[in-house]
Amino acid sequence: MAQAAGSINTDYRDWEWSADAGERARLLQSPSVEAVPKSEESQGNGAGATSALGAVFIVVNAALGAGLLNFPAAFNMAGGVAAGIALQMCMLIFIIGGLVILAYCSQASNERTYQEVVWAVCGKVPGVLCEVAIAVYTFGTCIAFLIIIGDQEDKIIAALVTEPEEAGSSRWYTDRKFTISITAFLLILPLSIPKEIGFQKYASSLSVIGTWYVTAVIIIKYIWPDKELVPVEIPTSPSTWMAVFNAMPTICFGFQCHVSSVPVFNSMKQPEVKTWGAVVTAAMVIALFVYTGTGVCGFLTFGASVDQDVLLSYPSNDIPVALARAFIILCVLTSYPILHFCGRAVLEGLWLRHTGVTVEEDVVRERRRRLLQTISWFLLTLLLALFIPDIGKVISVIGGLAACFIFVFPGLCLIQAKLSEIQETRAVSWWAQVGYGVFMVTLGAFIFGQTTANAIFVDLAA
Repeated sequence: MAQAAGSINTDYRDWEWSADAGERARLLQSPSVEAVPKSEESQGNGAGATSALGAVFIVVNAALGAGLLNFPAAFNMAGGVAAGIALQMCMLIFIIGGLVILAYCSQASNERTYQEVVWAVCGKVPGVLCEVAIAVYTFGTCIAFLIIIGDQEDKIIAALVTEPEEAGSSRWYTDRKFTISITAFLLILPLSIPKEIGFQKYASSLSVIGTWYVTAVIIIKYIWPDKELVPVEIPTSPSTWMAVFNAMPTICFGFQCHVSSVPVFNSMKQPEVKTWGAVVTAAMVIALFVYTGTGVCGFLTFGASVDQDVLLSYPSNDIPVALARAFIILCVLTSYPILHFCGRAVLEGLWLRHTGVTVEEDVVRERRRRLLQTISWFLLTLLLALFIPDIGKVISVIGGLAACFIFVFPGLCLIQAKLSEIQETRAVSWWAQVGYGVFMVTLGAFIFGQTTANAIFVDLAA
């Protein structure tokens, strides 16, 4: 996608952007990226330190996570291996396209984070909606992480406790609500309070290794299945044509790395759109192989009876799978504080913008407000996780929001960027790009509406 010179006016006033310092508050920034402040760089000049290969790893890191546990169930909902792979491949075209569009608009607007790009290119209303969507998405993902902790701890405890399963014989310390709560209070809350989370990057690298291990275990267990495993029914077609769309939230949730992609692009030594296109294509292909391997092998192992969390389908006393559960718990423990940090940063920006107070003027009250935000966020996510034990219901809600980050906002940015170009005549390529943007917005709005309606009227009402 060629960048038109002067396609976007970087004067904030032309994009309804206030010059007030409160509106330039610290917002979402990828903790995996050491970005150079915007004032120290010139537009279009590479000032970062991340190589193209390093950027591939960071994007893969951002995409892969605990969401892979739901892909076997997504293949089941899609109606089999062929339908699941075809759905992923079709969506991957637009997923990569959205990442390239964000880089294009970031370079043209000279903004360094996802929501700042939306603010600068699309204006105030889409910018605020984007920030609210990020806050809701990170909040819902934190709930999903706590549910995953409870699921994995249930299986680990079941393997350790060898008492006969009789009515009323379970111990209080093995109760799901207790194990989730004690883990959250002792480990997650202390990691979520600090103002900065740079220390998390080392543990995050270990969690990425854990997700690769989980995929390897699922593939190996399919190739060499347990002798106790009974034959299962393998669906080859969806129950209804609408059932295919129910797999979309999981795919969107798994591949959603767009929010953190803009800081990654700007951290590169040569932040060029063409180079970035090769980076994200390589990263998404790697993620595709991981998710497809997990989805196909997990689905073929358990068929229509696969759980929403595939690890729950394996027996509790399987040692390799138990290690996979421990890795997933580690992954979630390190990911929750990062997601909370992102959501808290967005809420902080919204608050400062609403009050009109600058960051410098608000330093004294920042610590008190941060503690209040953190504790409120933590308690609400914990309470909801204790009473929503099915992770599939949470994924169905936040997966629709992920579609907005992948399709809707990038599509709006592309449309607005092209409309802002001053040209005497509109070339065919211009109309093609505007049409592509309109299609992305339409597709994203359809996925969001369909999955959200299904979550409200089917999943949450059940």
